[in-house]
Amino acid sequence: MITLKAHPPTSTADDSPTPLSMIPSTGMRRHRRTSLVHCRDSNIIQDDFRQARPNRQEAQEEVQPTPVGPLQAAMPKIGYGSNKKTRHLTPSGHKAFLVHNVNDVDLLLMHNHTFAAEISHAVSSRKRIDIIAKAKALGVKVTNPKGRVTTDV
Repeated sequence: MITLKAHPPTSTADDSPTPLSMIPSTGMRRHRRTSLVHCRDSNIIQDDFRQARPNRQEAQEEVQPTPVGPLQAAMPKIGYGSNKKTRHLTPSGHKAFLVHNVNDVDLLLMHNHTFAAEISHAVSSRKRIDIIAKAKALGVKVTNPKGRVTTDV
């Protein structure tokens, strides 16, 4: 049978505080929130509105499949992407979750710090009032609480 010996107390007479370098690290770090920076550039234009002139259309398709010169639209490059940690986040720091009825709000009960309820466009004003009341009771954030609701809830 193995017996364990107790270590003698290591207190000194002056009881000076232990330097921080002597305290073992717990491996925990302070959480630093990444700032929300979404790259939005007005130079990217949809190609639906930029067309070649009709008299050049056929010749251009035969020779060159992509337009060149003043017809060339700015292509989205990899540098326009957002940070992976903050992608799809609203300015409040939540991800949007589309809610169609009162029962959908219950799904967000355990995830109210990660997701925020966004009421669907097709929901009537009567159901919106019920959804907002349920979300307030559960502590879930609603991104669009003022839509179609004229009175205070």
